[in-house]
Amino acid sequence: MSKEGKTRAGGKKKIFVLDTSVILYDHNAFQNFQENDVAIPIQVLEELDNMKNGNDTRNFEARSFIRMMDDLSQNNLISHWLPLHGINKGQFKIVVDKKTDTDAEEIFGDGKVDHRILNAALGLQHENPDKRVILVSKDICLRLKAKSLDLHAEDYETGKIKNLEQLYTGKAIVNKVPDKVLTTFAKNGILNPDDLELGSLQNNHFYILHGKKRSIPAFYNGQSKQLEEVVEQPVFNISPKNVEQSFAIHALLNPNIKLVSIQGNAGTGKTLLALASALEQRKDFRQIYVTRPIVPLSNKDIGFLPGDIKSKIDPYMAPIWDNLKFIKDQFSDDDKVKLKIDEMVTNEKIAIAPLAFIRGRTLTKIFFIVDEAQNLTPHEIKTIISRAGEHSKFVFTGDIYQIDTPYLDAESNGLSYLIDKAKNHPLYAHITLQKGERSELANLATELL
Repeated sequence: MSKEGKTRAGGKKKIFVLDTSVILYDHNAFQNFQENDVAIPIQVLEELDNMKNGNDTRNFEARSFIRMMDDLSQNNLISHWLPLHGINKGQFKIVVDKKTDTDAEEIFGDGKVDHRILNAALGLQHENPDKRVILVSKDICLRLKAKSLDLHAEDYETGKIKNLEQLYTGKAIVNKVPDKVLTTFAKNGILNPDDLELGSLQNNHFYILHGKKRSIPAFYNGQSKQLEEVVEQPVFNISPKNVEQSFAIHALLNPNIKLVSIQGNAGTGKTLLALASALEQRKDFRQIYVTRPIVPLSNKDIGFLPGDIKSKIDPYMAPIWDNLKFIKDQFSDDDKVKLKIDEMVTNEKIAIAPLAFIRGRTLTKIFFIVDEAQNLTPHEIKTIISRAGEHSKFVFTGDIYQIDTPYLDAESNGLSYLIDKAKNHPLYAHITLQKGERSELANLATELL
């Protein structure tokens, strides 16, 4: 059940007022408030109208919401309460801002859409003293302004992770394993979990088995119900530098695992390992597609940049090209391999492009890597995975604590959502990388600054 709309305040019925940031996060949000009523300020429609054109995800969310509103309204006036479709659903309507004793524009200044949205919510509160009016927004500052005007305000909770400290890491440490058991494991390469008394095990989970004299990394195969030894192996001349990287490579090379996520700080090797593993398996896939969401560092999108589309997007794709160059440099004495990689790029056997370019495609027999996945919403993650065709493998990499979009955080981004919801699925594996391997200087920045 969604977190939205839970009964509070003595069971008093509520009216939730949604701002634009909520709609762009999840265009279906207004269906998630159970039996309560949902109001959309008319300024939100205007902002969505300005965002409906384009190929970015926010443009898609805006268009989807507008179509949904049109379908719900049909021949009715939406300035009056209309029932939402479904059992135990409330009503919805579009509201205009009205001046009350508390005027947000007078207090915070006019000419700003947010302040008119506040006035719309305040107007509803004035008209409905028997109901609890709550502004729902992903914008922290707008929520603070609402609370300063005695207006209840909340974040949109659907898709948020409850306890980030307990987010699935994909691995566990087992201590005090008898050396006799480890010796048998090392000899055979497989181990019955019952020999360790681990209880119920999760699919595709990694373990580090510690004995007095040795340690062995292991992987629980949910299909065979056996623990398998994880052997350190290089991929396309890239060798793992720690046991977590060995775990990541094991998952990336496993043909039975179709969905992999790798979470970790900058410099832990997430993208490099994913790209090298894809190249290692290049003959098994029709194409290697590496992408990342474009997050402009200002309010202007790439359309404002000079040049053709390639020159517009290349600055955003530069980190991926850097990783590909690093892999090529591992073959400094083998010009044949370097030329082969260049040929793959020329023939688009390796494609590096923004995420918006895949919209509408069915991705069949593709090794698909999404970098910086923490900048996606849960709905975007779902949409991307729904594109998967037969014999494809999807890999999401990112750092949930390095988010560049204003309305996402470590708890509400799509990568955290994927890790939390997909764990224990037989097609999915996850690993959290913790040790930076870029350089000692880079580690200093991560640890101390």
